[in-house]
Amino acid sequence: MFNDYFREKRVFITGHTGFKGAWLSWWLLQLGATVKGYAFAPYTQDDLFVVTTLEKHLQSTIADIRDADFLSREISDFQPDIVIHMAAQPLVRLSYEYPRLTYETNVMGTLNVLEAVRKCDAVRLFLNVTTDKCYENSSKREGYTETDPLGGFDPYSSSKACSELLTSAYRRSYFQNGTLILSARAGNVIGGGDWCKDRIVPDSIRSLIKQEPIVVRSPKAVRPWQHVLEPLSGYLNVIAESDADRGIIAGSWNFGPDPTDTLTVAQLVDQLILSWGSGEWRDGSDPSQPHEAAYLTLNCDKAKQYLKWSPVFSQVDSVDFTVQWYKAWHQNALSAKTATLHQIEYFCTLAKKLGHEWSQE
Repeated sequence: MFNDYFREKRVFITGHTGFKGAWLSWWLLQLGATVKGYAFAPYTQDDLFVVTTLEKHLQSTIADIRDADFLSREISDFQPDIVIHMAAQPLVRLSYEYPRLTYETNVMGTLNVLEAVRKCDAVRLFLNVTTDKCYENSSKREGYTETDPLGGFDPYSSSKACSELLTSAYRRSYFQNGTLILSARAGNVIGGGDWCKDRIVPDSIRSLIKQEPIVVRSPKAVRPWQHVLEPLSGYLNVIAESDADRGIIAGSWNFGPDPTDTLTVAQLVDQLILSWGSGEWRDGSDPSQPHEAAYLTLNCDKAKQYLKWSPVFSQVDSVDFTVQWYKAWHQNALSAKTATLHQIEYFCTLAKKLGHEWSQE
């Protein structure tokens, strides 16, 4: 896969203990990369990083992204070919409660990584993973493109827009002829092993396990739902193509579902319940709750045109695939590590069958 690009590459990941970071770490290990992670300790003992025993399979440093000097030494000592920045305060609702922490982590943390990359000659490529919420949301139906204005109503979204602006400024100021500087903006990511509070899938799974009604805050809201392996395939795809055309690859990239493939939150929860086999939900809408965008989609034409990248799953399939992981874990049918590696293998096999270029030998 990916033209065997990652074999024997040295990849430094910030945020490897997080949901997406742990999935990416496992995939990179399967691709033959040497991986070092730098992140806070996992939030719970049920997090993917813990239950798959990922720490035994890579170099792991538990530390704060805001500690610029220590981070710089860790990157310098590892001498990575690639740095993927995923460490973040990732929750909209938490950002209202802790705005300073959110900006310090998401903006100054990005600055610290970029400065460390600037000081390390070994780094050939830097990828900043941000979010679809970095766009100024006008509820447009056709999906946001990479050239649309950045913004953000809430502290989280705003901090990610700031991170994008910072990345762009560093690319133009310091890296015009050296390290490739990229950013990637993904949709709402779902998948096994995510236990973050105030995310609809983890909250739903907790309720289903307890046989309690799922409380849905915004049933009519629309999000670009995608299985975690979808954007990760995009990140790996754009990195693997970096030797082909540096002028095109440098910059920002959207990775999300087809804009015509949409589910409201209520429809997502209905599908979760159907896939789980039981359960119910109730409307928990509260007019006084913090603002969250009602409609959000991405336009991924750039990735489709230049990378020939497109989603493997529909949104319904993404939900089903996610529930399969949680059921295997909950019922002890498979170990979390086995379930994770099986899902990566199945995803790649299906992508190859469907003709996705990154999956071909």
